[in-house]
Amino acid sequence: MNHSPQAWGRPRDDVYGAYDPSFLHSKGSKAHTSSPIVTGTSVLAVKFKDGVVIAADNLASYGSLARFTDVKRLRTFNRCAVVGFGGDVSDMQYLDRLLLSLDIEETYGSSGHNLNARNLHTYLAKVMYKRRSDINPLWNQLLVAGLDGDDQPFLSSVDLLGTTFSSPTLATGFGAHLAQPLLRKIVDDEAQVTSVTREQAVNAVRECMKVLFYRDARSLDKYSIAVITKDAGVELKEDEKLENQSWAFAEMIKGYGTQTV
Repeated sequence: MNHSPQAWGRPRDDVYGAYDPSFLHSKGSKAHTSSPIVTGTSVLAVKFKDGVVIAADNLASYGSLARFTDVKRLRTFNRCAVVGFGGDVSDMQYLDRLLLSLDIEETYGSSGHNLNARNLHTYLAKVMYKRRSDINPLWNQLLVAGLDGDDQPFLSSVDLLGTTFSSPTLATGFGAHLAQPLLRKIVDDEAQVTSVTREQAVNAVRECMKVLFYRDARSLDKYSIAVITKDAGVELKEDEKLENQSWAFAEMIKGYGTQTV
């Protein structure tokens, strides 16, 4: 009998035949991710007169299972930008390492320049488009919120195809259907941004997070929220909890289960 440690756990050759490792070697073409497994849902953001508010819940779902309840999906970048990640969590972690490397290079470089939110968005758009062109996309939709080179509020998105879009209010995932109409009630276009206060923007985002918890099965009542302003930089809170929840509206919903109308 072979007592070598390398043989522990293997079937005996004299009984089952020699061990065949050929199945470990792939002979087919290289395959890329075609469907995300662990995903995060909505990211919301809205501009106000002095900056931007951005929020995302802390849930990462394994398919339809609410598996990981402490996944932070907002990442700060220097003092003037926050990136919100929707979509695949593993691709989010890859982008997070990429941004960390970029941040270190910019911080300790000799150029004397720091990337603002607009520069960061351009960089991420190029990364996403390059991966899409390689037919190996990063399965994320990103919101970049912060201040541009003139210290003005900046908000823009980029998706897995490298498509970019800017607006005073943005949302990914289910939030694009449920939260956007609520956010547009306070900020419908760029002209209205200057009339919106920080308190109005924060309250609107918190109310949208509550609506998403009611309506989106992939959401959670614990979330992260960040406010980016010129004076205070990035103010990030990662363990906020929804307050004043009320399920009274459920009594008026008809059409599911055995109900008497």
